[in-house]
Amino acid sequence: MPNSLPVIASVVFDLDGVLVDSEGVWEEVRRAFVAEGGGRWMPDAQRRLMGMSTGEWARYLSQELGVRMAPDEVAQGVIERMNERYARDLPLIPGAVEAVRRMGGRWPLGVASSSPPAIIHMVLERAGLAEAFGAVASSDEVANGKPAPDVYLLAASRLGVDPTSSVAIEDSSNGLRSASAAGYRVVAIPQSAYPPDPEALALASVRLDSLDALTPEVLEGIE
Repeated sequence: MPNSLPVIASVVFDLDGVLVDSEGVWEEVRRAFVAEGGGRWMPDAQRRLMGMSTGEWARYLSQELGVRMAPDEVAQGVIERMNERYARDLPLIPGAVEAVRRMGGRWPLGVASSSPPAIIHMVLERAGLAEAFGAVASSDEVANGKPAPDVYLLAASRLGVDPTSSVAIEDSSNGLRSASAAGYRVVAIPQSAYPPDPEALALASVRLDSLDALTPEVLEGIE
C-alpha cells in the first residue's frame, strides 16, 4: 500500500529555546536593563516577550515596563548585552548540533527566529552550523512577530518550498502558534522553565522531550 503521508520538503528550526538555551539569558539581560532604566519588571513579562520581534519587545520595555529610553535605544542596549553574553558563553542545548546534522542529512533546513539577524548569524557561526541552513528568517524582517505566521512564511519562501510541506521545530506558545498558522506541521520540544500553554501545545503533531529524540523517522511519521 503506498504511503499517503505528505512528503517533507524542508525542516525549519526555531533558535531560542530549541537550539540555544537562551530564554533565561534574554530574561536576565532584559530584566536588568529594565531595572537600570527605571522600569518595573512584571511577573509575566518574559512569557509575553517570547516570540516578539526586536521592535515589538523594545516598545514593550519602553512603553509598558517603563524604561526611560526610546525603543530604538532599548533595542540597541539589550542587543549589545546579548552579543557580549554569547561571545563569552554560547548556551547550546545538548544535542543541538547533532539534531541539525541528522535533519540536514535528509532535508533542506531553515531557521525562523525572533532574534535579530546579527544574533542569529553569530550563534550559527559560533556553533559551526552556519552552512547547515539554506535559509534564515528573522521576525525583524517581517511585519509581525510570532504568533503571527510571517517569519515562518518568509523562511518557506527563502527555501523555495510550500509551508504545508514543511516541518517546524518549536518550543514556545507563540512559536507553536506561528508555525501552525503558517501551515507547517509542528514538532514541539517544550522548555520546562517556560512551558507552552496547553492550547498552543495541542497544535503540535508530535511532542518530544529532547533534541536527542528528533529523528528522521519521527518526522516521516507525522500526519
